Amino acid sequence: MDLKRYLEERKTAVDRAIRDYLPEPRGPASELIKAMRYSLLAGGKRLRPILCLAGAEAVGGAWRDAMPVACALEFIHSYSLIHDDLPVMDDDALRRGVPTNHMVYGEAMALLAGDGLLTEAFRLLSAEETVSGISERRILRVIRLIARASGYQGMVGGQAVDIRSEGRSLDLETLRYMHACKTGALITASVTVGALLGGGDEHQVAALRSYGERIGLAFQIADDILDVEGDAEMMGKAAGSDQRKEKSTYPAVVGLHE
Repeated sequence: MDLKRYLEERKTAVDRAIRDYLPEPRGPASELIKAMRYSLLAGGKRLRPILCLAGAEAVGGAWRDAMPVACALEFIHSYSLIHDDLPVMDDDALRRGVPTNHMVYGEAMALLAGDGLLTEAFRLLSAEETVSGISERRILRVIRLIARASGYQGMVGGQAVDIRSEGRSLDLETLRYMHACKTGALITASVTVGALLGGGDEHQVAALRSYGERIGLAFQIADDILDVEGDAEMMGKAAGSDQRKEKSTYPAVVGLHE
């Protein structure tokens, strides 16, 4: 299998599905919907939804059946990026090569756009087309895993540790915890719920969960290195922001070559 072609094909399918699931900007809340669409349709690798689809395929399931959940994962990821870029968080002006949401729509609307994407994700997770053909027990497990990975035990908790650690030197154990939550949790959940949606047994689900944990760690380490050595134009965001904000990263804690 040609990995590059596979990723391109699945990304195209995810992009198309996301457009179908997004509401059109009409009515009194049209400005909010525009702000939601702005960040969600700004591009990106679509790593989390693709991992979800791949997880379903890996256990013999049909990837198209996992598409609604895959899109919900991208809704959650996009919400987290909008909030992450806000002045009260990382205060970034560029994301995916375009101005961040709050630079275009203002801080209040950006905050609401993130809220809208998060809640829309859980509407999609519980929609009839999503749960059709899946046992109640299994779909509840999927929703529970995603909620946990997104909340204080996962992404939000990791972000809280990240904020509190600015200007401080973290030990390696705390750094691993922070990134396992902030970045790794949703990546791990993506491939795990894909396996569940594809009908995987417990052994298969556990194996793919372990794979997701390692992919999440590798992704974060690569992201930390790119912040030191990467090209801003290639990344679509400013390089060196972690160092300027005195954040704890893998290069800062263990050294770039370790």
